[in-house]
Amino acid sequence: MQKMTQGSIPLHLIRYAIPMILGNLLQLTYNAVDSMIIGKCLGENALAAVSTSNPIMTIIVLGVSGLSMGASVLMSRFYGANDTEKVRREFATSLLFSIFCSLIVFLLGFVFSNAILRAIHTPEVILPEAGVYLRVMFFGFLLTFLYNLLAAAMRSLGDSRTPLISLSVSCILNILLDLLFVAVLHMGVFGAAFATVLSQLVSVLTQVILISRRMPILRLTRADLRMDPALLRETLSIGSLTALQQSAQPIGKVLIQSVINAQGVLAIGAFNAVCRIDDFACIPAQSIGSAIMTCTAQNRGGARPDRCRETFRKGLLIAVAYFPIICSLTLLFRRSMISALTPDKADEMIRMGTSYLSVKAWFFIMPCITNSIQGFFRGMTRMRIVLFSTVLQISIRTVFVFFLVPRIGITGEAFACFIGWLVMAVWEFAYYFAVREKMYQSIESSAG
Repeated sequence: MQKMTQGSIPLHLIRYAIPMILGNLLQLTYNAVDSMIIGKCLGENALAAVSTSNPIMTIIVLGVSGLSMGASVLMSRFYGANDTEKVRREFATSLLFSIFCSLIVFLLGFVFSNAILRAIHTPEVILPEAGVYLRVMFFGFLLTFLYNLLAAAMRSLGDSRTPLISLSVSCILNILLDLLFVAVLHMGVFGAAFATVLSQLVSVLTQVILISRRMPILRLTRADLRMDPALLRETLSIGSLTALQQSAQPIGKVLIQSVINAQGVLAIGAFNAVCRIDDFACIPAQSIGSAIMTCTAQNRGGARPDRCRETFRKGLLIAVAYFPIICSLTLLFRRSMISALTPDKADEMIRMGTSYLSVKAWFFIMPCITNSIQGFFRGMTRMRIVLFSTVLQISIRTVFVFFLVPRIGITGEAFACFIGWLVMAVWEFAYYFAVREKMYQSIESSAG
């Protein structure tokens, strides 16, 4: 555990962000290997089937896990205020409510998988495989959500290293099971999805063991397993806005995916590949944003407005310093990365993806900026501005995708993404400078 209300803020941010970066990169490495195994062993149609299902699961996972992020902000604040009893009550309340929500999502998703896929214009040739993959993923959704909640609880206490251990175990096992089920036993896309569910089960069990050994503050007895109505209301107040914000991006991405789907199977495969690389590129900025959120929330709970201000400034500088690195790496290795993520002899897919990355590499400065300021607003529980700016960004991006992609191909999505990010950054900074003194004074008033 890491108390961020004292000591060097840049050091806290870096110590917190590095394990998150490693963990997220490991997760994305698994996702990339998964795509490679499916593409190489099962072909273009199977890869497209998995690719078109992924945005749907992303909406569900991010939407419900938004509640976990809301709970994490509260736990960070209570921990910063040294109120360990409230930390435990918040954890128990969030755990019980999240189980209830995830079961509802599973039932609805399992029944309506094909209807959802048809609604986003999934080609009929890949619909059966996409439906199988999506149903198995919905079956394992409870495990996905439990992992997110447990990891969020540990990170709220400043510990981003312990979730890395369980994630490492899960990803390595997932790759091995992918090879077994897909490459050896020839179980198709069902095998790929089943491997993910089994690895998630192991991940959750690993987290439970690690929490019981390393974090007594999160150990729950049978008597602890009850909901606190007041905390549940506060969690839902914050978490519902976070869930909407978390869902806004992937909802827009589903609409974007529908435009990509209309361009054909080659465009779907190329876009899937560049999205994987996009995810890798943005992970450090997102992890620094999470570090800013936790540090801000703890210092808000500890009534330290000076440290909240410093967290935002220095966190933003750390994030922006990352941009030249990722821009250079993307430009240098764009073709080889696309080749690794597409089927053999898919020359047109490779051309599309390389063209996309040649443009997108220059725009990665924007998520460095926007993730930092959004992390700060989350830590200050200013969830409405986070929600509004995210909806603004993805709406503008989606409109430009509908206009550009049919005319210039998937590279149009890169330009649309930049326009959305730019508008988002301008809006958020205007809001910050308008209300910053009021925010900091509210922390001082609560301390008094």
